[in-house]
Amino acid sequence: MMAGDTNHGRRRWIRPILVTALLSSAATVLLIRWDLGFRGDGIAPGRRPQSAIASAPVSQPPLSPEEEVNIRVYNGVSPGVVNITTTVVEYPFFWAPVAEEGTGSGVILDKEGNIVTNYHVIEDAQSLEVTLPDQSNYRARLVGIDRANDLAVIRLVEAPASRLHPVPIGDSTLLKVGQKVLAIGNPFRLQNTLTVGVVSSVGRRIRTEDGGLIEDVIQTDAAINPGNSGGPLLNTAGEMIGINTSIIGKGNLGIGFAVPSSTVRRVVSDLIREGRVIRPSLGIDGYSITDELASALGLPVNQGILIAKVLTGGSADKAGLRGADQMLILYNERILIGGDIITQIDGKAVNSMDELRLVLEKYRPGQTVQVTFYRGRTKMQKAVLLLEQPSSRGWRF
Repeated sequence: MMAGDTNHGRRRWIRPILVTALLSSAATVLLIRWDLGFRGDGIAPGRRPQSAIASAPVSQPPLSPEEEVNIRVYNGVSPGVVNITTTVVEYPFFWAPVAEEGTGSGVILDKEGNIVTNYHVIEDAQSLEVTLPDQSNYRARLVGIDRANDLAVIRLVEAPASRLHPVPIGDSTLLKVGQKVLAIGNPFRLQNTLTVGVVSSVGRRIRTEDGGLIEDVIQTDAAINPGNSGGPLLNTAGEMIGINTSIIGKGNLGIGFAVPSSTVRRVVSDLIREGRVIRPSLGIDGYSITDELASALGLPVNQGILIAKVLTGGSADKAGLRGADQMLILYNERILIGGDIITQIDGKAVNSMDELRLVLEKYRPGQTVQVTFYRGRTKMQKAVLLLEQPSSRGWRF
């Protein structure tokens, strides 16, 4: 056989071997894939169930009674909680005017568009804009302010009554420590945020940013952050029992305060009707008595208010209370002495002008209080008819 015939013969029997090898490899691959499709559960490929991650979501689990309360209160009240944007023009550099924006929360009081908020939210504002929860915007104008309790009332301009959802006012005098409360507001411009907590304490006394005192303040651990100011503190009936007014420190530390609704109700009624709060005044100015002052002047008591001046025509003047009749230099200061010393109003001790204002806060002009005082070393009592602060400023000694 020639060499060419030998090579041709070899090619003839090698070709079937290669074809057989290729077919065997293909069959092996198919068997492996087929085996993987059936391994473990006998389910053919394409019919395997989807993974747990990709599976259809389960239905909403049942709500707990507490969750149902939270949702009910939020859905009922949040339409009445608004966002207030203020514009204040400042002159920080070479008297060039710069407009600064601030935000806070507010609570709709009635269908006339009256809204209660904190005084410090709208203080010095040149313009007011209110955003309702439905994202509609309206201008607002100032109705009245009460610096003493850090409260203010503003009124929406041309807002349709159909868009307004007043929030009912509850009775803060019935609150108990440990009672659940909810706060709704706009912290950090995040509109209509709900936080939940309890009443941590009642009857607190705090100072406002203006240095005044607010009585009977509610303390809560419900998260209150910048922007919550002016928003409502609520009971589980969805009633406003306070206006969130301040926090301790920067951000939420679990210590927040709210002006009680008993104060809010009285103040906003006067602001809406009169544009100011109608308060009685004793019509005096004086000094807080300390142990040092009592010892230096030989006073009969070491607490109370030493009357320095009496307002002509005021309550104390008409009742015959007396101011100072001489001046003394004490500790390098001029002090007016010789006046009556007031120690109690209707049995409540008073030791400063701030405390006197707080005691009279719960009274109205026309009511009568019993004033306990010392004239010299003689203890006396007089019924004093409370009058509104006269517009004149005629003080007498």
